[in-house]
Amino acid sequence: MSGATPRNYRVGGTYARHNDILVLMKPPIRMSPNPALTAALLLAAALPARATPPAVVDTASPHVQAQARKLAQMPAVPPPPGNRVVPDTSGRKEVGQASVYAPAYEGHKMADGERFSETGHAAASRSLPLGTVAKVTDTQTGRTATVTIHDRGPFGAGRAVDVSKATARQIGLDAHAGVAPVVVSPVAVPQRDGSVKPGAGAVSTSAP
Repeated sequence: MSGATPRNYRVGGTYARHNDILVLMKPPIRMSPNPALTAALLLAAALPARATPPAVVDTASPHVQAQARKLAQMPAVPPPPGNRVVPDTSGRKEVGQASVYAPAYEGHKMADGERFSETGHAAASRSLPLGTVAKVTDTQTGRTATVTIHDRGPFGAGRAVDVSKATARQIGLDAHAGVAPVVVSPVAVPQRDGSVKPGAGAVSTSAP
């Protein structure tokens, strides 16, 4: 072999220069001198993010119910301090305030690429992993709705979750009031290893 070095180009940041052409990219990707492979990499980088599917657990399983009951007996934790995103995969309940998405967010992409709809039950959390299914209970009305975490937020002191107008109506949260005290009980929580853990909200009302 000759001493020539293969022409591989490291793509970092937002833009990459390849053969004196400035290409808009998503960081980071290693480009190949193979034109077909390079084209495939560019196409993959341009594709939109895929929405995270809701996590699922078998709530009829005695093992799941045993785990859920243990978590349900633990005291609820507050939201992460400040505006930080601090993932919590424990499945414990969280207590704080719920706020309602502003109308301006209609149709906007959320953290996982899904588009927000005021008529759906997507929600935002700074602690629950994307794809988590959770029950949100308004402690003033006692009413509960089931949501899926697709977004990050809310970024305010004591805020635990942002919900859609549809969810707000279901739990009795007055959108004009803006916020309400809630308990967020995870039902199914995606784990870092790809598995799904039952949370405190997976407890079945018919469980012995």
